[in-house]
Amino acid sequence: MRDVAALAGVSAQTVSRVINGHPYVADGTRQRVLAAMRELDYQRNPAARALVTRRSGTLGIIGYESPLYGPTSMLYAIEGAARSAGYFVSVASVRHLDRRSVLDAADWLRRQSVEGLIAIAPKPAMAGALAEAAGGLAAVTVGGGCSDEIASAQIDNVAGARLATRHLLDLGHTTVHHVSGPQDWPEADERIRGWREALRAAGAPVPAVVPGDWSASTGYQQGERLAADLDVTAVFCASDQLALGVLRALHEAGRRVPEDVSVVGFDGTPDGAHFLPPLTSVRQDFAELGRRSLGLLLAQLDPAGQPPVRRRDLLVPELITRRSSVAPRAGRPLNALRPASLIA
Repeated sequence: MRDVAALAGVSAQTVSRVINGHPYVADGTRQRVLAAMRELDYQRNPAARALVTRRSGTLGIIGYESPLYGPTSMLYAIEGAARSAGYFVSVASVRHLDRRSVLDAADWLRRQSVEGLIAIAPKPAMAGALAEAAGGLAAVTVGGGCSDEIASAQIDNVAGARLATRHLLDLGHTTVHHVSGPQDWPEADERIRGWREALRAAGAPVPAVVPGDWSASTGYQQGERLAADLDVTAVFCASDQLALGVLRALHEAGRRVPEDVSVVGFDGTPDGAHFLPPLTSVRQDFAELGRRSLGLLLAQLDPAGQPPVRRRDLLVPELITRRSSVAPRAGRPLNALRPASLIA
């Protein structure tokens, strides 16, 4: 640090302030110090810093090994937010969404002296296991799985599903069919709930849920069933990948989108803009979700001057309207002509 100070023409205390992100350093001085650090290849020693501060400056993230857009985007968002806040990150990924996997991952991270834990928890069992494994550490869950003992940051799936369903009803569709996510995921259940609430609030028929998972292949299979029913004019899918499969099935059956059937997805994947037609979708802001989850964790690590930690932070998604959803075409069959299968 003394070498950096000498090269930059400042004091060692100023170098320390730059390293620690102190706000009261002139920009020109900060840039000289950073340039000197690069020239000398100066790297902060986390082990030495931990001995002095008794803090590791490292956060642990329990991720989920999955090709799904949601969990992967959450992981990147949390890691980016932590890095921007000056923290190192250690990631432990789990293949199975069960208690044992979470306990093992948390134990591995605790051995690295992490200051806090953030778990991407699609299922409640993961949140419960994190509460058990944290052992006094600050902890936050992200996703549908939550526990009363752990603060959580989540997308408001119920509100998002309402947005999608109301959008289709406002266009003039008499009802909306729903291809759901997997039954054991809280996000899927919440999207079903929001869809039903919007239909009932509008006095529209509530068709039976079309069961699914998150995949395009299941969307295609269920899309074939929906395509055979000429009364189907609007479909809300629990994920963009499901919507992709439904689009393919409708196309092969000769049902045009959006002229014959409007389709809306959920996730807001960047690829959705390049579907044929471009997909209307409920967009989840994963970058903001990462910032909020980190905020909940940092409020526990340094509560001085912070507002009380919220137990649950819900982020309302937004509807991105594209060309896959339009008003129903005049003169085509309407759902009202054939009673929908109602749910008690």
